[in-house]
Amino acid sequence: MIRLFVYLVGFGISVVGGVAMLAYLNMMTPEQGWSGYFAYIRTKVECYLLPIGLLLMLGSLYFPYREE
Repeated sequence: MIRLFVYLVGFGISVVGGVAMLAYLNMMTPEQGWSGYFAYIRTKVECYLLPIGLLLMLGSLYFPYREE
């Protein structure tokens, strides 16, 4: 049951981070290019939620379940 909770929390966190990254992608101008985009999202804290959420999801799937 805890693994399901961690998976759903990770999914929610990764959705928030992905939406933030897409929102910042809409603000990108052609003059900035991809390097400017990646430099900009590296400074935003909410963009770090996507990899954190993905790690939580992968951890809940691949972490071995112990029966007590």
